[in-house]
Amino acid sequence: MVVAGDLTGRESIVVRGVRVHNLKNIDFEIPHNALTIVTGVSGSGKSSLAFDTIYAEGQRRYIESLSAYARQFLERIEKPEIDEVYGIAPAIAIRQRNTARTPRSTVGTSTEVYDYIRLLFARVGTTVCRKCGEIVQKDTVDQIADVVMQWPIDTRFYVLYPLPKNQNREQLAAHLADLKRRGFSRLYQDGKTFDYSQPESLLDVDFSRTTYVLVDRLKMAPDIRQRLIDSVETCFRENNGEVILEVLEWPTQNGTSPQEKRFRFSEAFECKKCGIRYEDPEPKLFSFNNPYGACPRCQGFGNTIDLDLDLVIPDKSKSLSQGAVEPWTKPRHKTYLNDFRKAARGRGIRLDVPFRDLTPEERTYTMNAVREFFDYLETKKYKLHVRVFLSRYRGYTVCPECDGSRLRQAARDIFINGKNIAHVCRMTIQESHEFFAKLKLSAMQAEIAQRILLEIESRLRFLNDVGLQYLTLDRLSSTLSGGEAQRIQLATSLGSSLVGALYVLDEPSIGLHPRDGQRLIEILQRLRDIGNTVLVVEHDAEMMKAADHILDLGPGAGENGGNLVYQGTLEGVKNCTASLTGKYLIGELKVPIPKKRRTPGPKVLKLKNAAVHNLKSIDVEIPLGLTTCITGVSGSGKSTLVHECLFEAIKAALHGGDPALGAGVIETGTKWISEVVLVDQSPIGRTPRSNPVTYIKAFDHIRDVFASTREAQARGYNSGSFSFNIPGGRCEVCQGDGTVTVEMQFLADVELICEECKGTRYKSGVLEILYKGRNIYQVLQMTVREALLFFTNVPKITKKLKVLDEVGLGYLRLGQSATTLSGGEAQRIKLASYLARETSEKTLFIFDEPTTGLHFDDINKLLVAFRRLIEA
Repeated sequence: MVVAGDLTGRESIVVRGVRVHNLKNIDFEIPHNALTIVTGVSGSGKSSLAFDTIYAEGQRRYIESLSAYARQFLERIEKPEIDEVYGIAPAIAIRQRNTARTPRSTVGTSTEVYDYIRLLFARVGTTVCRKCGEIVQKDTVDQIADVVMQWPIDTRFYVLYPLPKNQNREQLAAHLADLKRRGFSRLYQDGKTFDYSQPESLLDVDFSRTTYVLVDRLKMAPDIRQRLIDSVETCFRENNGEVILEVLEWPTQNGTSPQEKRFRFSEAFECKKCGIRYEDPEPKLFSFNNPYGACPRCQGFGNTIDLDLDLVIPDKSKSLSQGAVEPWTKPRHKTYLNDFRKAARGRGIRLDVPFRDLTPEERTYTMNAVREFFDYLETKKYKLHVRVFLSRYRGYTVCPECDGSRLRQAARDIFINGKNIAHVCRMTIQESHEFFAKLKLSAMQAEIAQRILLEIESRLRFLNDVGLQYLTLDRLSSTLSGGEAQRIQLATSLGSSLVGALYVLDEPSIGLHPRDGQRLIEILQRLRDIGNTVLVVEHDAEMMKAADHILDLGPGAGENGGNLVYQGTLEGVKNCTASLTGKYLIGELKVPIPKKRRTPGPKVLKLKNAAVHNLKSIDVEIPLGLTTCITGVSGSGKSTLVHECLFEAIKAALHGGDPALGAGVIETGTKWISEVVLVDQSPIGRTPRSNPVTYIKAFDHIRDVFASTREAQARGYNSGSFSFNIPGGRCEVCQGDGTVTVEMQFLADVELICEECKGTRYKSGVLEILYKGRNIYQVLQMTVREALLFFTNVPKITKKLKVLDEVGLGYLRLGQSATTLSGGEAQRIKLASYLARETSEKTLFIFDEPTTGLHFDDINKLLVAFRRLIEA
């Protein structure tokens, strides 16, 4: 019986008769423009309610309102099993997963901040000559006139433009005739003028050298501006935008006169001093996803496959004589080492000093020798064993041409306040926010950039507010954790300022240090306050305290869950005696703190020089035989240390491989470890045929039991006949799925019970084989606890099933599809599979935030499982 609090009469989303997954025909309401928290133990039906019901129906109704033509391009969502829904808004799901796979996606591009930064650099960026450091700009006619009008009165000067070079005699004659016909009567070279009216004077012109057409002769006076402009425009028109002003004589002022006499102006975008032409700044020049802006060498990826010096010299504490250059330690190539030693001694290179302590000159000499060695091997790579050998020392290295910026040189020549776009993208979000807030621009630049800067600063502020201030804008999206990816989506949603929508979030507090939790709450409240309805699956106590409305599901999980225990305010859930959540919130139940802790022994794992992402070559010691917790604020490097350093380094040490670049080296401790296992909350299977009993390898023994019956032997059935994954005993119409999918062109695909096997997955003959009066399908429909009683005389089966019950999953059905399991259930099934092993000694288990998706009560069960692992 649900206990309901008051909804204060506000307009709500009203849902009646929900029967999705394990939800048991429940009714509930979600207030509009409010923050609603859905909580309950793992497997109680939270995700089924929030995502498979509310989000699915909100999205489905919105899509169905579109034309048939538009619907064919969108994901078609199946109608949830519900009686009625009123007042639902278009829904947006922000899930706890990172779907970015392309190496071109970065934090900047996925949040659209980079798009506005590109626009800013294109509109107000200043191009600086890469050779001389002068500012590059186009000269306009008015700017040239402004410069000249500052010259002293009576300054005499010529307006010139150069004749095209490399013309043969006929072309030159034709060009000169054309000039004369159009009114140009003089040429200029080396301070002399040559008049067309005296053709013989042209004989003195050396056309192999630069020759100029004399357009006008002027004397500086206040009234010459318009004539000057006309003459400059003529030069621009005749010679692709170039004009030369040659001063014949500067009037003497105060006994001095300017030294320079030739002034070159160009309407082309080029350096006036060096003559180097540059690209006009435009947004596509700064896009590494566009061939126009991408670095030609790495094609916009920022790295290339090249000789990896960290693989060639993996241990820089070794000296050259000790084999610091790893490829020269191979028997086939030791002669190169001997030759190098002889040559190095002659050059005074120290061979008995660690490589890291060599002077820059000694390192350069060594690396040149290494490169010569590999260049020689490149000439022999038509041989298979040489190609294999070369591949060992190649890896993804930072592109030497763009230095990892992904952009061509032309884009990196453009600066704002001394920073180019690559510099800005290497800043953290917090640093870049400060940079743009303090930007110094001219009045005209500020007017142009005003709207662009507003968009940039608002997006960076939202990213800062959701606790991602430590990320850099060029960080690859594929390297983000699920929590970081979700918060980026949240910040992007805030940046879009969308109102009237229904946001459904999956535990946004995951990965956040308590310090950052309050800022996240403020973000969700801001999303609510601008006119959205926010529905959050969450277990965090602080988040519940900030909620306007709470839906508590339970009381248990799986078959024992799916009921609405309470809906209403925080105070109401605290006073609800049926609510497990309420008991934890008021302190009646607690996650126990051990009274006695294990003492670290002599067995210690030592990791040295972990330097991936923001880790600064740290050394870590982890005592073995007990639970070690790695903690720190968001962005401090916890996941990096666990995933990319510790796990990779141990794998390399155990299997004799090379650790990933920057992962560090295991110094001691591997003799006490035989295996390392990384346990996360990824699904245990992605098809309906994956289930708990197959994952823990208990189904093999169940099939053996059925295959050993007399009837099965009489019919020639073996263990494989009772598998729904391979042909034999499975129904071939649905191929063991139990359902068939019917494609609907403009509607969601419809999943129907297979008419052949009636959803049992097996052929009728296989279902006739009984064990203790039950067939294989009926056994798969049992819960774990029911199966423990049913197979009480088969120790091989009960031993594995008992572990599932001990980690709190006794309510699961043996054949329950893996696609219907929650993240917390999937994680505990993985734990159970390791606990069920015959031998699991000397195994190091690594967990990345194992309490993700877990209720207070589930954390208790997880800690019990951890103790079991340690004691195993």
